[in-house]
Formats: sequence, structure tokens, C-alpha cells
Amino acid sequence: MEKLQNITLRHLYFNEEKYIGIQFYPHKVVQALIKELPEPKWSKEHNMVCIKNTPQNLTAIFNKFKGVAWVNCSYFFKNRPVNTHGDGSGDVSWVEKRRTAKDYRPCPHEYLQKLALKKYSSSTIRSYVMYFERFINHYKHLEINSLNELHIRAFLEQMVKNKSSNSALNMAVNAIKFYFEIVQDMPNRFYEIERPNKEQKLPKVLSKEEVKAIIANTNNIKHRCIVELLYSAGLRRSELINLKISDINSDRMMVRVEGGKGNKDRFTLLSATVLANLRRYFVQCKPKTYLFEGVGEAQYSAASVKAIVSKAAKKAKILKLVSPHMLRHSFATHLLESGADLRQIQILLGHNSLKTTEIYTHVASHTFNNIKNPLD
Repeated sequence: MEKLQNITLRHLYFNEEKYIGIQFYPHKVVQALIKELPEPKWSKEHNMVCIKNTPQNLTAIFNKFKGVAWVNCSYFFKNRPVNTHGDGSGDVSWVEKRRTAKDYRPCPHEYLQKLALKKYSSSTIRSYVMYFERFINHYKHLEINSLNELHIRAFLEQMVKNKSSNSALNMAVNAIKFYFEIVQDMPNRFYEIERPNKEQKLPKVLSKEEVKAIIANTNNIKHRCIVELLYSAGLRRSELINLKISDINSDRMMVRVEGGKGNKDRFTLLSATVLANLRRYFVQCKPKTYLFEGVGEAQYSAASVKAIVSKAAKKAKILKLVSPHMLRHSFATHLLESGADLRQIQILLGHNSLKTTEIYTHVASHTFNNIKNPLD
């Protein structure tokens, strides 16, 4: 019995229409069957046969090659999201309110709509919009859907010339892929776009004394509670501002984090010291819904949290630039140095993989304590 042949389906777009690309090794039977498909065309640009992307044509492919060839759809149907940053409110209103130059090409409305529906965090939305608009304004004279791998590669090469970081290049790829693969529903269309290697940077960590100095130099009880919670619960900034009063469980001494990164819920530690300060803060400030609220009971802003940490660090005369996320890194590192299990730390931080948590073993001081320096 003859071995089954192989054909692979790809997403193509040209002449303002979606097409199904069909890749295959030369074979007489396969070639004959392809000629029987509805209006097959050869694309020189993509070096493959293509037919119009319709449900009927897709069904025709499966019927035609049943028992003759295995149809590889791994590049055609959705298998995973481009990214998993659904940990925010999905607020895109600021994009439509801003002022832009007359000849500026803004993000398509459907792009913003998808970001909002997926409830991406505000920082991810800003990054996606910024990089996608840079891309489409780089090719102002071309229709967006006509842009292909060559255009993307040229754009990324320009970013490299401008000395963009690897993380910026990866974010640009994500933003572009989001449009074509999620908004336009063409998963894995850009299968030949090379990504730069992810930079393996070690987390920046504060000492326990530095953390205490930052807390001691906060302006008021509200700011103190914010810094203490970021550190003692290992919270991301977005998680802190999304905390509600009901998320503080004093009976079990736990903090509930709802809709964290990747839209995951988890519990983390509640410090007895923080609980005492939170009770003082609650009497003074009387928050209504969110644990920390701005003007008119609005949710506290991420920028305000950053400013609180930065100002307190400067007052504490800490020379390095301190961010809210450094407090989370310090929480994990100090737990590890105190003998906490890596798996426990993974759960508290909400990491998907233990490999992500293992990075803290590279900065924890106890890793090096038992190693004798050759100079000594």
C-alpha cells in the first residue's frame, strides 16, 4: 500500500482577498487532485498553489485528499493565543481621545476592539498600539492587509539599525501578529518571521535593609501600605491596583489576587504588620470598592504607584533606580534566602513554570555562601 502523501495549508492574503495556500512535495496524484480544486492559482511570491479562502473550498480540500494525503492544518487553525496578558481592564479609550498628526495612520478600530475584549493590561495595550502604529506608518502608502513577511522583516531590520532591544523587537512581532492572526483571523500566517533570542537578564533585587528604608520614607499610611503590600505579598503593580477590600482575608492571613497575569487567580501571603497598617489606613481613608482609590473613588493609577516607590527610594538615599517590580523580585529572593521551597514561591508569585521562578536562585545570596573564594 502506497504511503500517504502530505500537504500543508497556509494563510495567504493578496489582491485584498484571503487565500488558502497549499504546500506539497511533487507527486503526480497530488498535482492532479489540486488541478481539480476550485480555481487553483500559482503564487510566485509565496511559491505555492492557492485557492480562495472559503468554507466550501476548505471542505473541498479535505474531501479531495481523503485517503490520499494527510492535510497538515497546524499553521492554519488556531492552536494558542499570540500572548496571554489578559490581566487588565482592556481600556482603549485613551487611544481614541489622543491627538495625532493629519497624515498619521491610527490603529484600526477592530484592533482596539480585540484588545479590549481580551482585557489586556494597560501596559500591553500601550505597547501593542505603539509598535503596530509604527509598523503601519512605516508603510503609509500600502494597504495594511497587503503587507507580508518581507515588509515585516524590513521593518524589524530598521529597528535593529536603530538599536532597539530584543524585548522591543519581540513586542513588535507580537503586535503585528496580533493584527493578522487574531484580528484578521489568520493564525500562524507569518510562519517565517524570525524572533531574536530573549535576553536573559537577572532580576534587580533590594536588600532587606533597603526595603525597610523605603517603607520608612513613605509620606503617609496609604503610601506605606502600598509599598508594604507590593513587597510582602510579591504583587505586580497591576495586581495591587486591582485589589478590592474583600480580597484581604484577615482570618486566613491571605491576599486574594483575582485575574492576575494570564487571567489567573491565586492566593499570596498577608503580613501581620501590613494588616495592622491596613486597619489604620482603612479608618483614615475609608475606601469604598478598591483597596486603594484615587480621586472620586476611582481606581488608583499605575503611574501613582510607581511615583510613590520612586520618591520613597530617593528619600531613603538609595542610588539605584527602584521600581515597584523590584519589590516583587526582592520578596521572592528573600523568601528563597530564608529557606522557602522554590515550588511554594512559584505558587505565591503565580508563575506558570518553575523555570521562571528558578531565575531567583541566580541572585539569592545563600547560593554563593558555601563557595570559598579562590583568592581567600
